[in-house]
Amino acid sequence: MFSLLTRRFHPQLAAHLQLGRRGERIAAAYLRRLGYRILARNVRLYGGDEIDVIAIDPVGNTIVFVEVKTRAADDRDFNPELNLTPAKKRRMCRAARKWLARRAGETGCRLDALCVAGDRVIAHIEDLEWTE
Repeated sequence: MFSLLTRRFHPQLAAHLQLGRRGERIAAAYLRRLGYRILARNVRLYGGDEIDVIAIDPVGNTIVFVEVKTRAADDRDFNPELNLTPAKKRRMCRAARKWLARRAGETGCRLDALCVAGDRVIAHIEDLEWTE
């Protein structure tokens, strides 16, 4: 685990974290423009699991757990689906289940992925397959 002190001496790590946060802000703004209501961003759960964005889809009031993949600049070769490995999807599902377990009665949810390159969303992949 990196401490704040460690981050100060590792500017590349800090830049990576800043890029991720910027991507999450752009993704949340994109979802808001589509009418989604943002419930939370950058959610940390026990066991080291995380969820980038949790939102409510206005169509059907579905809870959407969003993984945000960010690149610093427009990259035509950026294929977000290649970054969503089976292991990453399992971690996403585990984190979503943990979040849902803390909120009894919540139903109707899905997993999405948003790809941010530069300052815009270049892909929105809806309804990823849940894995065990």
